Amino acid sequence: MGLMRMAARTAVVAGTATAVSGRVAHRQATKYNEQAEAQAYEQQAAAPAPVAAPAPAAAPAQSDQMTELQNLAQLHSQGILSDEEFAAAKAKALGI
Repeated sequence: MGLMRMAARTAVVAGTATAVSGRVAHRQATKYNEQAEAQAYEQQAAAPAPVAAPAPAAAPAQSDQMTELQNLAQLHSQGILSDEEFAAAKAKALGI
């Protein structure tokens, strides 16, 4: 009977040690993840916001109009826009 009792005690001790080490590992992983998230948050908060460059006033409007007119002309030449649709879209793009 002594041998069975010793084997049972060893099994209980080993099981307890496994459970404890599992909990410790889980706590350490949770703590590490929380620290990593906090550090990432601090880095994100500390990063300066990108500064937008001021846009030139008149040049982009003409460039946008030219780009839109070129796109409309391409759609018209492909047959996607009819003559009437092309004329209406061109007038709208030019502000007429």
